[in-house]
Amino acid sequence: MTEYGKFLSPTGRHLHESAIRRMGTVAARSAEMVSFAAGYPDPTAFPWSELRELAAGLLSGADPTVLQYGPTRGHEPLIGTIVELLASRGIIVTAPEVTITTGSQQGIDLVGRVLVTPGDTVLVELPAYTGAISAFKNAGARLAGVRQDEDGIDLEDLDAVCLRERRAGHGVNLLYLVPNFQNPAGLLLGLDRRRRLLEWAERRDVLIVEDDPYGALYFDDDAGTERTRPIRADDARGRVIYLSTFSKTLAPGFRVGWMVAAASLIERFETAKQSIDLMTGSFDQRIVHEAVRRGVLDRLAPVLRRLYRTRRDAMEQALAEELGGRLRWHPPKGGFFLWATLPDGIDDETLLARALEERLVFVVGSAFYVDGTGHDRVRLSFSAPSVDRIREGARRLAAAMDRASARTARVGMP
Repeated sequence: MTEYGKFLSPTGRHLHESAIRRMGTVAARSAEMVSFAAGYPDPTAFPWSELRELAAGLLSGADPTVLQYGPTRGHEPLIGTIVELLASRGIIVTAPEVTITTGSQQGIDLVGRVLVTPGDTVLVELPAYTGAISAFKNAGARLAGVRQDEDGIDLEDLDAVCLRERRAGHGVNLLYLVPNFQNPAGLLLGLDRRRRLLEWAERRDVLIVEDDPYGALYFDDDAGTERTRPIRADDARGRVIYLSTFSKTLAPGFRVGWMVAAASLIERFETAKQSIDLMTGSFDQRIVHEAVRRGVLDRLAPVLRRLYRTRRDAMEQALAEELGGRLRWHPPKGGFFLWATLPDGIDDETLLARALEERLVFVVGSAFYVDGTGHDRVRLSFSAPSVDRIREGARRLAAAMDRASARTARVGMP
């Protein structure tokens, strides 16, 4: 057999895999596996009949461009629709400041390609979304983590880390964060901290990459549209690159997201995108455009908020009943994830090994930390499994923790 290692480029030799995708693959191997791993939307909530009707109309052949190549920047009517959607979020932009992406993950990748010089430091939250960790590492970036508290990213630590990296001779041009119901910690960045973050970015001459896939999925009125107001909405100096997606609200299979940035940056992102995929799928964009235009998304949003609030409540109740206080967490006010702290003496990887024996999978906390810590945390996703599966998963997690505790006790015996 040919040995391919010698053919790999430096980038090819050091590609970083997403831990979330890896655990999703494990879950897919067996129907008996309960998955608290991947943050998938519940497919029973997809608007199947309405999408079927939209697809039939688009595939009538009346418009031959539906299945044709299109502009790299995206389907113009969809861009116009996104401009209107952004205005409802307080972001006032024009079409030249928007480009369609193949999911918001591609937006992160484009940021890495266009704005990261190998060796630069990208600032990220502790913990941070693993897809962003992979994308920036694959772009050759160093990653420096910034602590969070209950109100989101710690601005004092942010400034200290930025200055430390610059004193060490590293370029620091980007901060990546998820302000609304952060993946994985579920935190909601405070409004005052959002404003101060813009002031900090101007003072330190840093661009903010704001990733906002979960902002519409708040569970309570006190975490609603005002508290989820994008950082970009108050950005008067063009410091924020805003990413979002239809994956969590309409359906992830369409792979339709978008980027908002200064027009001059959008031009660079568009050029980079040309060499990756030429364009996001025309048919997918048309479906999404029609779904938004006809009000499908508006009707769906409150349904999703009720659904995922019910799932969160079910997971919190099941964990409390089955684990009796051995896990600790802050109740998430939106999004897909419960971020739990393990009891002393049990680490995330040991618990995962025992959980797999119980046919349960989740994502280890250490996968979200760029500083080697996080082994006392796990991310449990409540969005996809039914309430019954959540309860069963909690029972399996309790059994796995019992086995992990017993193993730890045996290892610690004299």
